[in-house]
Amino acid sequence: MFDLTGRVAFITGGNGGIGLGMAKGLAAAGASVVIAGRNKAKAKTALAEIAALGGRAEFAELDVLQEASCKQAIDGAAKRCGRLDILVNNAGTSIRKPPQELSAQDWHQVMDTNLTAAFLCAQAAYPHMAKAGGGKIINIGSMMSVFASSYAAPYAASKGGIVQMARALAVAWAKRFCLVWPTRSLSSVPACSTSMCAYQTLR
Repeated sequence: MFDLTGRVAFITGGNGGIGLGMAKGLAAAGASVVIAGRNKAKAKTALAEIAALGGRAEFAELDVLQEASCKQAIDGAAKRCGRLDILVNNAGTSIRKPPQELSAQDWHQVMDTNLTAAFLCAQAAYPHMAKAGGGKIINIGSMMSVFASSYAAPYAASKGGIVQMARALAVAWAKRFCLVWPTRSLSSVPACSTSMCAYQTLR
């Protein structure tokens, strides 16, 4: 459907679930894929699955809760691969509790993993994409980006925040590259509109 030969994609949490599915899809389209995470054993299995499909992939150790780790992993991948074209901010977590039972630590763990880490990775990717004159950043949203939940307040807040963060970055960086994020809800409509504005400016 599209050709990504010669492009490099960096996927946080790319060793399983949605992240691995996206890694396989990008690799199938010809991209060289960097799957980033903490679990090396899980990553080894993921790399084997991608290789079995004929894709090219490598692993980058990453702790999204550490700013230095985000920068080091992305800078290292760009240096090894010679470029960075696509960032997928996929790493995420959730703590399912009623709001009155959540601790401040619970709140920060979810917000830092789902939202702050996405910003830090986008910020780390920016100079590489700006230097290349283009790139794509994909942030993973959720139905809870727009719908309320009684058991996942920090998750819903983080996913609502990632939509607004992506819009803000799209406006700020539209002249250089397009930001897109898939969602599981009707919020994909404004998401597409925002990313298309950035794409048209880029063109």
